[in-house]
Amino acid sequence: MSTRLVNLVIDAADPRRLAAFWAGLLGWRIALTGPGVVVVRAPAGDGWDLDVCFVPVREPKTGRNRIHLDLASATARAQAERVAAARELGGRPLDIGQGDVPWEVLADPEGNEFCVLEPRPIYQNCGAVAAVVIGAAGPERLASFWAEATGWRPARTSAPFPALRAPTGVGPWLEFVPAGEPEAVKNRLHLDVAPPPGGDHDHAAEWLIGLGARRADVGQGGAPWHVLADPEGNEFCVLGPRDHPPR
Repeated sequence: MSTRLVNLVIDAADPRRLAAFWAGLLGWRIALTGPGVVVVRAPAGDGWDLDVCFVPVREPKTGRNRIHLDLASATARAQAERVAAARELGGRPLDIGQGDVPWEVLADPEGNEFCVLEPRPIYQNCGAVAAVVIGAAGPERLASFWAEATGWRPARTSAPFPALRAPTGVGPWLEFVPAGEPEAVKNRLHLDVAPPPGGDHDHAAEWLIGLGARRADVGQGGAPWHVLADPEGNEFCVLGPRDHPPR
């Protein structure tokens, strides 16, 4: 049994507005707008192979997110232009105690933290998004779980920042960084995985539980997907078997 990453899901008070912010900032397109989800999709060739899904929630954001995006920059000028674009679209600078660092920390219109990185050679073939970053009490253990769950390969195994890459070797990194605070509230960003066509949905969920996940209740009721939590309590969903979406 195996599963793969299919979506990054972002909770939003106003999904259309937040989707418009991220589509505009990344240069991506809004591929679907419905009553329960707005989907933003990268263009072919960007390297990002996931849908970014914005779903409505009632609860406001509280506390710092344990998952955030790092955006890539090819040049110092490109970094400055991305920061300026974020502010024009409704983002704002954010101080999380980062001090004097070469990257810019910002918040989107609903307060979700993200970083616009300075140029780094390792991210030059990643597209607009350099990395999906997950805070972890045990980064190496969590990276091992997600490597099994996604089929992504270890690209950096040394502490304190283990990282994974897709088997294609392109697109964003999945990075695990030390986080001092345990998860206290439901994450506003989470990942969706799914078995490939012909796979067994229920079997996939049980396989992930065998890897160290557990079942979670986030008020999903009778939803047709399984909601699990990884070994550090980060919620994620197991969807039904599916192909990659068209780019």
